Amino acid sequence: MTSEISGTGRIFGRVGIWSSALHASRVDDAGGKAIAEALAELDELGYGTVWIGGSPTPRDAAAVVAATRSATVATGILSIWNHTAEEVAAAVSAIGPDARRFVLGLGVSHGPMVPQYAKPYSAMVAYLDALDAAEPSVGAGHRVLAALGPKMLKLAAGRSLGAHPYLVTTEHTAEARAALGPDALLAPELSVVLDTDLDRARTTARAMLEMYLRLPNYTDNLLRLGFTEGDFEGGGSVRLLDALFALGDVEQVTRRTRQYLDAGADHVALQVLTADEGGAGLPRAEWRRLAEAFGSEL
Repeated sequence: MTSEISGTGRIFGRVGIWSSALHASRVDDAGGKAIAEALAELDELGYGTVWIGGSPTPRDAAAVVAATRSATVATGILSIWNHTAEEVAAAVSAIGPDARRFVLGLGVSHGPMVPQYAKPYSAMVAYLDALDAAEPSVGAGHRVLAALGPKMLKLAAGRSLGAHPYLVTTEHTAEARAALGPDALLAPELSVVLDTDLDRARTTARAMLEMYLRLPNYTDNLLRLGFTEGDFEGGGSVRLLDALFALGDVEQVTRRTRQYLDAGADHVALQVLTADEGGAGLPRAEWRRLAEAFGSEL
């Protein structure tokens, strides 16, 4: 795949949906049907991009592309430790003509989760080199990087469409835009809890955040942004939750999303969390409400 996606703002849209429930390889036939129906609706609602959350496989990507007709499909994020570059390039090629709608989101994952984790920056450079050398290749115009720190952001700007940072604040978004320059894509994830009971919304947010506060890549980034170790206690301080999440009604969520766009994001990938499903389900009612609220801004 040598041709590049052009007009990234148009291709990605301003708002997309990020969901870890879109792993076709993790469900039975009934679950796969539910995912396909949800994807068709996301397409119809007009979301610019569907992000396959967690650690998706090439099979997941192919299934989501097949279940959509117009949305851009991106992995958010495929771990470079789980699949070789050659394997991924072959899988992307096998998607066929619709691969033009596919963007390969790549990340180095986290030391506590990957036994072979070592020299993550060098490992990413080598992986990008291998994607470039593959036949057919997956070139810079069809990939984004999970980037938080300055070095990885610079690499994202030079070797891909841009960056897809996860679990970041509007302040980080402004810093990332400065590091990337004006032309590279910046598409942060923003977790959302549509619940006007803020105590309950924060409980839902903490249930999701707890795992990430055990991962140094995230906590180190938050410390760089001015948070303290005390903000990580008890699943996250109110200050931390309010900086990382959009909590409240639809109007609050749209306002927070626009704050990221105003800070320099081209696109915001919304991850809708619900108390009953712990963020692992298909919150289609919430996706509909947000699509209606954003309207033509999608």
